[in-house]
Amino acid sequence: MPQKITAVILAAGKGTRMKSGLPKVMHRIAGLPLIDHVLDKVEKLGIGEIVTIVGHGREIVSKHIDKRSEILVQEKQLGTGHALLQAAPMLEDDGVILVMSGDQPLLSSETLRSLIAYHQQSGASATVLTAVMDNPFGYGRVVKEKGIFLGIIEEKDVGQEQKKISEINTGTYCFQGSSLKSALNKITPQNAQGEYYLTDVFKILISEGQRVETITTADSLEALGINDRVQLAAAEEILYDRIRKYWMTEGVTMINPSSIFIDTQVKLSRDVFIYPFTLIKGNSSIGEGAQLGPGTTLIDCICESSCQIENSVVREAKIGANCLVGPFAYLRPGTVLGKGVKVGDFVEIKNSQIGEGTKVPHLSYIGDSIVGKEVNVGAGTITCNYDGKNKYQTIIGDKTFVGSNTNFIAPVKIGQDAVIGAGSTITKDVPDKALAIERSQQKNVENWQRAKDK
Repeated sequence: MPQKITAVILAAGKGTRMKSGLPKVMHRIAGLPLIDHVLDKVEKLGIGEIVTIVGHGREIVSKHIDKRSEILVQEKQLGTGHALLQAAPMLEDDGVILVMSGDQPLLSSETLRSLIAYHQQSGASATVLTAVMDNPFGYGRVVKEKGIFLGIIEEKDVGQEQKKISEINTGTYCFQGSSLKSALNKITPQNAQGEYYLTDVFKILISEGQRVETITTADSLEALGINDRVQLAAAEEILYDRIRKYWMTEGVTMINPSSIFIDTQVKLSRDVFIYPFTLIKGNSSIGEGAQLGPGTTLIDCICESSCQIENSVVREAKIGANCLVGPFAYLRPGTVLGKGVKVGDFVEIKNSQIGEGTKVPHLSYIGDSIVGKEVNVGAGTITCNYDGKNKYQTIIGDKTFVGSNTNFIAPVKIGQDAVIGAGSTITKDVPDKALAIERSQQKNVENWQRAKDK
């Protein structure tokens, strides 16, 4: 019968070196908080029971995690051993316990799967995930003799000979439940702060004649933890590079990839073409054959096939197939563009539906509106949707022609096949197929310059 696996994520630390009011595990890289990256990897393994130990900023972390994990509180932050002790009553004696840190976003599901499999096959009481680093400074060294694990020595206790050890402790482990619970009850505080170190568990297990194994990750970068904002930035750079390489192997073309940033949750289709200095963030989804950039930012957007977006900012919008957007357009939340819509330079659209084949070529603001199919919106058109207290809707019917420099004073409804004369301020509804003109009569004063000179 397969052993039950429980994952315990240690996320109680304050992260003093982050110098932030935000709990360390809530700092973001590539669009997600650190804790989300760890939870995502565990969930991909199919582990049903996840326990997260929280402490500093527990309200923020607990609310964010919600139902993804059982939450336990470490009231006093007395070290990693003390943190894991909070979960001991929930751990089954005959189960496998996967212990991870909430600040290691680069660990892969494949590495964790290998760790668990090796631990179960070896029959050891504990298995330590290690990494080999060219510069191991700052990490606990894994001490072995003839390949047999003897213990972990923290950086501050490392002697001259031990400094040469390149194999380090990643802080990720597998334990047999009964062995872990027994050892946790035997560790003692190791400093004036009264902290209990989880690594002392290994000394206890070995002293009792139990076996501790190690498995080394193929990519040492997976071991990187986050202690300050420099390390946060370095980890994000690694993660973005992984994301870019993944999508390029899936059929996405990128020009100058290092200038392109794609968040973890983004979904791209094949034959997407991305130009330099483009950011694709949040839960964005990009359809086949789309062309993005240069200089474009997309946040939580759906872009359908073959759309083109250049030098523009798009937030929480849906872009239909074959749309042309930009340059220098701003599409705000609630914007929905039908198939084949053109949105040109210096156009802002907010909370509006634009029908198939409609053109808003330049210098316009469309807000809180429903614009029909095959409408032509002239330059300088504005929907005046706000009266200082409330916002109102403008509706423009199919195939209407809107002349340049038109103001629609909402609420107002324009019928189908209507024509709006340039320079009009429309305050009343316009019927189907009508011509609406609202402008003062032109007056020419002859000889004006001659009279002025006198």
